[in-house]
Amino acid sequence: MGAYDTGAGGPAAAARAGLVREIDADGAWAGDPVWREAFAEVPRHLFVPYYYVAGPSGYERRWGEATDPAARERWVRGAYEDVPLATRLRDGELLSSSSQPSLMARMLVALRVEDGDRVLEVGAGTGYNAALLAHRLGDDDLVTTIDLEPEITESARQHLAAAGRHPVVVTGDGARGVPERAPFDRIIATCELPTVPRAWVAQCRTGARILTPLATGLLALTVRDAGHAEGRFLPTPAYFVPLRGERRAQAEGVSLAGLPERAREQELFRFLLGLTRGTLDPRAAYALWEREDRPARERYGVTVAGEHAWAWLDAPEGPYSWPLP
Repeated sequence: MGAYDTGAGGPAAAARAGLVREIDADGAWAGDPVWREAFAEVPRHLFVPYYYVAGPSGYERRWGEATDPAARERWVRGAYEDVPLATRLRDGELLSSSSQPSLMARMLVALRVEDGDRVLEVGAGTGYNAALLAHRLGDDDLVTTIDLEPEITESARQHLAAAGRHPVVVTGDGARGVPERAPFDRIIATCELPTVPRAWVAQCRTGARILTPLATGLLALTVRDAGHAEGRFLPTPAYFVPLRGERRAQAEGVSLAGLPERAREQELFRFLLGLTRGTLDPRAAYALWEREDRPARERYGVTVAGEHAWAWLDAPEGPYSWPLP
């Protein structure tokens, strides 16, 4: 990879500059332009020394150490495309990926990081997001990232070291947080969860912000105290690899038989189904969706109060609310 690491005019630098221009045009960091510098400076290709691209005959592996120069060129250019990259497979199942950079930018802006914040990232992935956070904060020790798989955390450490960054990388169940590194000012998850882990709320300072994927949406919570947090969904859709851990319950499929085709194809209706899974029948969900004028994501929110958590439409006290695990 060395040939791609050095020189302002190298292929990696040119591709990275192109990615920054693309995210700029998308307006992803308009709310906090400081992130532009992080994306311009942190070399994504160091975090994806290889990745997989889906093709007609299965996944194609692209590798930075390929002997063919054209193959290395495809690898480095692909590393800076604004797409998620599959980085770890097992028996055809996606275990880990590097998220779409423009979505990462939107999430980091929505996290509202401030100087001196202590940040926990759940889902270490390649380490790229932790490197962006460490660059923004200017202090590696303020950033902690956790993942369940030792292979993932070890490779994340190696990628971070190659990029000159050394945040704290922990191997463990992200749903339990990292109590020894608490309290946190910000928690960001880059994996899908079925609920908001109560441990996260308990490990946050008052006024902290939690940003987590939930039911194909991005939920932004404000922590009121060690047992209480509340907030709404952002308008942005988000699809992530599920969190792996002993408490992760596998979601069962929901039958959409008998529902109008326009509902089955509506992404926002599927979001409602995911949010109310197990507590609202699909037909009842469809009736609600139509009655409430097909609500957008930002009309939904979540409240965590002690051991209880529930999702709601428009207001925490109802009339529409559904318990979360």
